[in-house]
Amino acid sequence: MIRALKALPMPIQLMLVSSLAMFLPATHALITHHHEIARSFFYSGTLFLFVSVLVALANAANARPRRAGRASLLSMLAVFLILPMMLALPFDQSLPDTTFFNSWWEMVSSLTTTGGTLYEPARLPGSLHLWRGLVAWMGGFYMLVMAIAVLAPMRLGGFEVFFSGGPSGAPSANAPAADGGAETSERIAHYAMRIAPAYIGLTGALWLGLMMAGDPPLVGFIHAMSTLSTSGISPVGGMAGSSSGLGGEMLIFLFLIPALSRRLWPGGGELRASDKISNDPELRLAAFLVMIVPLFLFLRHWLAALEVKMPADFGAIFRSIWGSLFTSLSFLTTTGFESSGWHDARSWSGLGTPGLILAGLAIIGGGVATTAGGVRLLRVYALLRHGERELDKLIYPTSVAGGGAMARKLRRDGAYISWIFFMLFAISIAVVMMLVSLFGLSFEPATILTIASLSNTGPLASIAADIPLSWATLSEPVKAVFALAMVLGRLETLAIIALFNPEFWRG
Repeated sequence: MIRALKALPMPIQLMLVSSLAMFLPATHALITHHHEIARSFFYSGTLFLFVSVLVALANAANARPRRAGRASLLSMLAVFLILPMMLALPFDQSLPDTTFFNSWWEMVSSLTTTGGTLYEPARLPGSLHLWRGLVAWMGGFYMLVMAIAVLAPMRLGGFEVFFSGGPSGAPSANAPAADGGAETSERIAHYAMRIAPAYIGLTGALWLGLMMAGDPPLVGFIHAMSTLSTSGISPVGGMAGSSSGLGGEMLIFLFLIPALSRRLWPGGGELRASDKISNDPELRLAAFLVMIVPLFLFLRHWLAALEVKMPADFGAIFRSIWGSLFTSLSFLTTTGFESSGWHDARSWSGLGTPGLILAGLAIIGGGVATTAGGVRLLRVYALLRHGERELDKLIYPTSVAGGGAMARKLRRDGAYISWIFFMLFAISIAVVMMLVSLFGLSFEPATILTIASLSNTGPLASIAADIPLSWATLSEPVKAVFALAMVLGRLETLAIIALFNPEFWRG
């Protein structure tokens, strides 16, 4: 039985898991006496479970696709575009004053861990917030598994910087399992079993910690799922509405660190940029970025007030530094939680809304093959090291750089492919902005919302601009463009381009 389930295509497996997941918000709605919502989720879960079983039985006799790489990428694309239609049905039935398109958009945003929402927190019952957080949590786990099981053997998703050949869609059939030689279904099942205990355990540990810090069980559970999946979904409007206060923010800060490097997850050590964790380039670059933002805001305050004698308010200083640290890490991991002390940080620095800083952090993104989005830290690190090496060669043309084979590879071939990806990301921003501009969106909202979509940082829309932007006020064509941009940001441009690789379509 288990072997037959492992052999099923990933979309069918996700249909089965999603159908079973619908019973959780159904149970919560029943306990909280929202019987209409409970019926919607229970009936939808039962219907889709029955349909999924029928599809699984019908698929059992079919032959497997000849090109696993093509099938895997196409199935990932289908998961993010088509599966949200199934996930949106109970949401749409539970919220009668909305449309199915808006429900589908909401599920795309959740499944891609973007976290943008069309609804005010007070408008949705707790069960619907639970469903949004659960969908995002499943989407984060899905990307953790697929990144190491599918994208890594194909040299995609950030792993292309390790290999001089760049992206490739055809792993050798005789290659070891870690390099893509095993069956795709076997690799997916193997890594899912390795990652699931850590993913579930960390979520449970953070949930328990947040409840001990003062959060209600539902709020703590959703915040825990949102932290591990880096979706930033909150039923109370973020950390400002949370009851856990500073203690809760400190807990979330610690649990955001796994989004900075894949080596912190089981199975992530097979492809790493350094032997020692202290030398990990992603973690070192992330530490520098998270520290430099509070330093900039703090120094700007003193430079601006250099000629003004002001009393030292140590409470304001601490709140400012902590608010900057937490918010910087949150947006660097593309989570989008805003610290309750971020307002103090902005007031302390004298900057009304330093949206450019947060947008820049979101574009850089988190670690390769994690739940975070953006360009990714390893690619930025490769570009920085390449630039550093070029400056050294200008001064010492005959110098020989050290650092080992991996460092040399990152500075040369890794930087080359990273630059290509960065240009593709910039072109994607330009294309999406052009499309939404055709529908009447002005320049500043188009820029912020495009970056929020492609970096999978939905809360950026309400924080980066002087006047908070709302996804709900957009027209349906603009929402559709941004939904596609979320999927593009989640899968990355190189993976979409790899679908047009002739190797996929031969034989």
